Amino acid sequence: MAGSDHVILGGQRWQFGGLRDMLAKATPLRSGDVLAGVAATTAVERMAARLCLADVPLRRFLSEALVPYETDEVTRLVVDTHDTAAFAPIAHLTVGDFRNWLLAHETDSAALAAVAPGITPEMAAAVSKLMRNQDLIAVARKCRVVTRFRNTIGLPGRLAVRLQPNHPTDDLRGIAASMIDGLLYGAGDAVIGVNPATDSVAALTGLVQMLDEVIASLQIPTQGCVLTHVTNTLRMVEHGAPVDLVFQSIAGTEAANRGFGITLALLQEARAAALSLRRGADFGEDGIGDNVMYFETGQGSALSANAHHGVDQQTCEARAYGVARAFAPLLTNTVVGFIGPEYLYDGKQIIRAGLEDHFCGKLLGVPLGCDVCYTNHAEADSDDMDTLMTLLGTAGLTFIMGVPGADDIMLNYQSTSFHDALYLRDLLGLRCAPEFAAWLERMHITDENGRLLQATEHHPALAQMRRLKVSP
Repeated sequence: MAGSDHVILGGQRWQFGGLRDMLAKATPLRSGDVLAGVAATTAVERMAARLCLADVPLRRFLSEALVPYETDEVTRLVVDTHDTAAFAPIAHLTVGDFRNWLLAHETDSAALAAVAPGITPEMAAAVSKLMRNQDLIAVARKCRVVTRFRNTIGLPGRLAVRLQPNHPTDDLRGIAASMIDGLLYGAGDAVIGVNPATDSVAALTGLVQMLDEVIASLQIPTQGCVLTHVTNTLRMVEHGAPVDLVFQSIAGTEAANRGFGITLALLQEARAAALSLRRGADFGEDGIGDNVMYFETGQGSALSANAHHGVDQQTCEARAYGVARAFAPLLTNTVVGFIGPEYLYDGKQIIRAGLEDHFCGKLLGVPLGCDVCYTNHAEADSDDMDTLMTLLGTAGLTFIMGVPGADDIMLNYQSTSFHDALYLRDLLGLRCAPEFAAWLERMHITDENGRLLQATEHHPALAQMRRLKVSP
């Protein structure tokens, strides 16, 4: 039978040291938690932790902080912004009851959106630990998070793609070649986002200006982003650079964010700076949206910085979504397999983590995409990524990456290609963001049904692209 923090299972009494210990030991096996020394030692102990966790009242998460309130601004953010009115409909539930409520047919997208501000990251992480993969998919599919800048992201029946034209030396012509390739495959509605090889503000400004020239000249209803540190972006804004979105990697504890060189106040300053530019109102639009932030996360980031406070890596990741939620981002994505096998050892662990991340982010009201990826020293391959990508598409994923050939030659890891996005859209009957889909049709890149048209050397879109100074 189960008690508050103990349970008798298989003739043995299992005792857990509070929520932090219970959550860690209830987590599906992953190498990062073993590395941190917080994982269950056996499958029986893991099941015992889940039985205990199922009986924990959701209210307990509001009074028992996993990371101390006094020393962690992420905890303070979560506690101080908790919406008690939104929480009220589920306040009487245990974690196990919450799982049943989420899976109930009567709990629809509107009900999930209504309670999202009342769900803390720890609650989301806890209930995910009681769920099978199919449960994570079924609930996430019901969660709808819609955001806007120059187009609309997250609508039902839509799958956006980040066009990722990275280049190892930031060569503008090389980046332009990848951009053109991606656009002709219908990628780029989420963002055209470049990971720069340099931290030179002058060089970064050149990249921002090039993205702006392409987007403005072709009147593409999308947004550009150079994924540099937020302080570099602030300097570019101060110097008048045409910044659309502010990017930053974030984590789930104050100490881990300090490792990234950021604070919540700095993120707020950057958001205010981007909003002041009113870039979403380009092309004659009436300011289609004001979601100006782009965040990336990943399980293991807090542990790798020794900033996890004994909290399991998946719960730390959910706390990162609590940070993201506070800044109303256009896009947030987990770079699920990028950090390496020390944290997610193989394809099975990466697949599970990707489904958990998507579920927790969407449940909290965050527009969650996924960089379905792995590093070459992980026990994973492209078949594993096909599986995760297809499962996430079924779960209603907001966006994926579009990398030429799925091989990022600058960051040296394996992601998803332009062709992968085409496969997923075709398989599941998904379309681009509506404004972007209309542009593709006007440019004769797709037909009225969203199917790609053949791109010959005389394609009208190519003719316009060749007139750009950066065109290869």
